[in-house]
Amino acid sequence: MFSSSQEEHCAPSKDPVKYGELVVLGYNGSLPNGDRGRRKSRFALYRRTKANGVKPSTVHILNTPQASKAVNCKGQHSISYTLSRNHTVVVEYCHDKDTDMFQIGRSTESPIDFVVTDTIAGGQEGEETPITQSTISRFACRVEKAAKWKNPDGHMDGLTTNGVLVMHPKGGFTEESKPGVWREISVCGDVYTLRETRSAQTPGKLVEHENNILQDGSLVDLCGATLLWRTAEGLFHTPTQKHLEALRQEINAGRPQCPVGLNTLAFPSMQRSRALSSLEDKQPWVYLACGHVHGHHDWGDRSEQEAGPQRECPMCRVVGPYVPLWLGCEPAFYVDTGAPTHAFVPCGHVCSEKSVKYWAEIPLPHGTHAFHSACPFCASQLGLTRGCTKLIFQGPVD
Repeated sequence: MFSSSQEEHCAPSKDPVKYGELVVLGYNGSLPNGDRGRRKSRFALYRRTKANGVKPSTVHILNTPQASKAVNCKGQHSISYTLSRNHTVVVEYCHDKDTDMFQIGRSTESPIDFVVTDTIAGGQEGEETPITQSTISRFACRVEKAAKWKNPDGHMDGLTTNGVLVMHPKGGFTEESKPGVWREISVCGDVYTLRETRSAQTPGKLVEHENNILQDGSLVDLCGATLLWRTAEGLFHTPTQKHLEALRQEINAGRPQCPVGLNTLAFPSMQRSRALSSLEDKQPWVYLACGHVHGHHDWGDRSEQEAGPQRECPMCRVVGPYVPLWLGCEPAFYVDTGAPTHAFVPCGHVCSEKSVKYWAEIPLPHGTHAFHSACPFCASQLGLTRGCTKLIFQGPVD
């Protein structure tokens, strides 16, 4: 939720006040089959014409499940905390005129402002993989099977079933930023250290000196999807689609060539990069172990001698993966406006050197208790020994 005190650095009062945007990691500018309605890869949050926030009000202590249902059917926000078979606490929420509330979940029902589904790591361009069982909560507060407790001051609090985790980077969202510490946010907004596993019944320890206020570059993990928060001011300093397109054209204007076929290579346009389900003839490919850029060819296959698909670079004889290159089309993931000179390993998404190195250091939640760095454009786990490579283009020979 956002309060009126968070409106600094926003648009003039005659225009809608923009708080910022939430961008889903793992998508290269849009969902595989396109953004539709409340389901898309990035969500802009604006000040509402009428505040819809809520705050705790009446607390009911009940002895039977039937009584809990009666309270919940009164047509207003409420959260039930079942402490035992005969002890349920229902906290009702009333309107708060000073805050805006935005709800995110996988439910498509009307209270949800932004619909998110599980991100499939490494999904190919143009593909969309169905989810058989989601770990993302349908609604923001689902605490039936999660840890819950009464605080010393008497108010109830708890955690969602699989947890809502937040990480604030140190130094904001810039090339000098460093990863922060992942924390879990309770239903009432308090900050806790992580549980032993995502759905463990025992909460972590309260961290009293930290808060849940998002800053530019904060990450929010919903156990199945991770969101990047960009403030309105932060977005003002990110590269625009026009700038990224100019960088693409600059690379193509240099007429990079394949050292084997001597054919000219070219990155497809940003729009085509998002829409393509197959590779183009001029698509650049890279040997990830060394960074030499080629066109697609069949030379140097070493799969029989090596584990997995391996190719020998004809320029330096280094053996390693050989993958197509895709430009990173989501501007919100860039920490600077530099040229696209580096690629993530092993997926081959390309962006600026500082952006690649920033994301290569960010540990993202994975599964019930693991963390690993990943490409923000496709969510592929980065290599453990090498998360990125510098691209080496060969210019025209004429």
